[in-house]
Amino acid sequence: MPPEHIDALTGFRDRAGCLTLVSELLGPHAGVSEPFAIIWLDLDRFKMVNESFGHLGGDAVLARMASRMAERVANRAHPCRMGGDEFVFLAQGPHASAAEQIAADLLDCIKSPLEVGNIRLYPTGSIGIAQRETDEDAVSVLERADRAMIEAKRLGGDRMVVSGAERVTGRLGTLLAREELAVENKLHLALETGGLALHYQPILALDGSIHAVEALMRCTADGESVSPAHFIPVAEKTGLVVRLGEWSMLHGALFAHRLAGLGMGTKVAINVSRAQLTAPKFSQALHAALLCSDVAPELIELELTESLFMDVSEVVQSNLLAAKMAGVSLSIDDFGTGYSCLATLKDIPASKLKIDRAFVKVLPHDLRALAIVRAITHMARELGMTVVAEGVETREQLQSLEDVGVDAIQGFLHARPMDGDSLVAWMQKRKAT
Repeated sequence: MPPEHIDALTGFRDRAGCLTLVSELLGPHAGVSEPFAIIWLDLDRFKMVNESFGHLGGDAVLARMASRMAERVANRAHPCRMGGDEFVFLAQGPHASAAEQIAADLLDCIKSPLEVGNIRLYPTGSIGIAQRETDEDAVSVLERADRAMIEAKRLGGDRMVVSGAERVTGRLGTLLAREELAVENKLHLALETGGLALHYQPILALDGSIHAVEALMRCTADGESVSPAHFIPVAEKTGLVVRLGEWSMLHGALFAHRLAGLGMGTKVAINVSRAQLTAPKFSQALHAALLCSDVAPELIELELTESLFMDVSEVVQSNLLAAKMAGVSLSIDDFGTGYSCLATLKDIPASKLKIDRAFVKVLPHDLRALAIVRAITHMARELGMTVVAEGVETREQLQSLEDVGVDAIQGFLHARPMDGDSLVAWMQKRKAT
């Protein structure tokens, strides 16, 4: 094997060497019936090692881990390093059927404590396994193993996930990557050509008055509308969510100023991502939006996503405090699912809590969900917070929510999201009646 296909740090095959080996196994001399499996391993939380000991220290840890793994799988799998802290082990021939045992041995060997300076590390790993299928090319089988590893990491790490027995086709793998690149391109185009817009959904108090309106982003590029379900995940993955968030903050503030000028002043709730709040320049972007729009800060509300609960860091706390000092209010969105945590709820200076639609959609028949909504409402009241129920679509749901004492509702029962002009007309019509 050429020396350029050997990773200098670990002595394993590098990415190019791995692809070459897999391709050779798929070649005419390998025999189409010869089985093999790909075991893709990624060390959990390795970023913390690099941040704590620097990249030289991280490289030393990687080298020691690689030595351990090579010894454990000797003569059972070909080891490769795909870059960073990701490794691939190729189990060939009769060993392919024992891939799960090899993976279990790898998870076991990397768990042994590791001394770095005067600190003892307790490493773990996430593993994805893919058995090669008939007529499957090298890239496809590697992608399936990689996706299975990502799923193992999503489930919390320190585990293995086996790719499904059926062939994964369609919107995954290379096609998915290309689709995400296409969506990313559309986002850039929308930012450059004015393809972004905000639609607004009213939030109504139980007496029918307009409590606030939530700004929801829409994207159009080359005359084609892109669903938020598609562009938001791509924006988060690429970092574009910060630019989109700053755009939304400015234009939401401009619309709040417009409503105030029409004598219909109401709060505009603008969604803020975790990526924005972990950025040191968030406060500057907020003050710029308030200054450029010349809007009264009390007409702006920032809706915080639930993933914020993962990181109430010093930077986040500083940005939240700066927002409060600027005079805007804070709201916690989608409460009750995902990362929501009572331990951090007390540290976020929010005045409003929005109950996730997952609890609302099963009302009034699901008594357990109703009990949770009642408990959340009571807790929020004790914390001095206003309670909004999201996703209200039926009169029966509304009645249940009134019974437990929520303050306001949002959902299709009263209004769907609409563009700014339509919202103004809707508000004027309600005011006239």
